[in-house]
Amino acid sequence: MTIAIGDKLPAATFKEKTADGPVEITTDQLFAGKRVVLFAVPGAFTPTCSLNHLPGYLENRDTILGKGVDDIAVVSVNDWHVMGAWAQSSGGMGKIHFLADWDAGFTKAVGLDADLSAGGLGLRSKRYSMLVEDGVVKALNVEDSPGQATVSGAAAMLEQL
Repeated sequence: MTIAIGDKLPAATFKEKTADGPVEITTDQLFAGKRVVLFAVPGAFTPTCSLNHLPGYLENRDTILGKGVDDIAVVSVNDWHVMGAWAQSSGGMGKIHFLADWDAGFTKAVGLDADLSAGGLGLRSKRYSMLVEDGVVKALNVEDSPGQATVSGAAAMLEQL
């Protein structure tokens, strides 16, 4: 079942690359007592993700944070090495969290997994964004196609803040 507005996020643990190596970040650490924008992509370095979805959040980071958001994070079913490399190459390291959902545990738990085997990607995440307040989903925007980043993009999220 897909998570819905008003639902509490399930407990999960992500990995994130830092200057000191990988660290584990739990949903409680990331969301408890905070207002966070989370967006998900089917894969780091993929065309729509790298050329459209992520850049919008990086370009609008300060504006989003200025609207009372404490943090911004991107999650993908990739390992922490890939997410760390994407953070470095995109200029996003230290600006937003690049969370590796390496086993798709979080993605499956929120019901937003997608079988993209036909495109050669295997099990991945649907493209979406959500506004989370103290661990509870306040807005949820899921794309109809993994190749689009309109309803889940930064501009759409800004309208919801």
